Amino acid sequence: MKQIPLAIGPEPARTFANFLPGANGEALAHLLALAPGAPPVYLWGSAGSGKTHLLDAVVHRAAALGQQAAWFSAATPAPWRVEGERDWIVIDDAHGLDPAQQQSAFALFVDATARGAGVVAAGSVPPVDLDVREDLRTRLGWGHVFALVPLAEAEARAALRREADRRGTFLSDDVMDYLLTRFERDLKHLMAQLDRLDEFSLSTKRAITVPLLKQMLAEESAP
Repeated sequence: MKQIPLAIGPEPARTFANFLPGANGEALAHLLALAPGAPPVYLWGSAGSGKTHLLDAVVHRAAALGQQAAWFSAATPAPWRVEGERDWIVIDDAHGLDPAQQQSAFALFVDATARGAGVVAAGSVPPVDLDVREDLRTRLGWGHVFALVPLAEAEARAALRREADRRGTFLSDDVMDYLLTRFERDLKHLMAQLDRLDEFSLSTKRAITVPLLKQMLAEESAP
């Protein structure tokens, strides 16, 4: 009988300090120097390239500085409302905004510009390729645009090792090799695999090894 696993613990806050930039150092440096009133910033890249982490980091730093931020995404139903004044407007998944959300995003963008608030947005494609209304596309692209790329293998390996150490979990080189050669290498998917593996290890009361990983995958694919 499997043991019911205990909660692993809360995920650490996504901050600039724990962001692994890899080839994205220019975007990180720009955001670190960003202040309300600066031209907008748009980040784009594939899933797992770090877009949402950096948006979270903007909000986290704003709170530390006593500033207010409002976060919206394609999962936020329109109309979008902002209570009081905000120093930052943050928009994630800009590529997935429906017409009503696009209207809200445009209105917030205009208001933020008029008030000197900062705007940071992210999507999976560059502004020119966004399937959104032209006035919103233009505003998302008129500031600084950064293309983010997923971490290289060595950097992804370091990120996995750091997260495993945080959990008190040992990952051997063989397990790391298996994860990096058989699964998508972007950090989002790798961390999801680590979550599953950690829980399976706790439920079976066995150390994390390649045989355990294979067993987990076999049980998950069994009818």
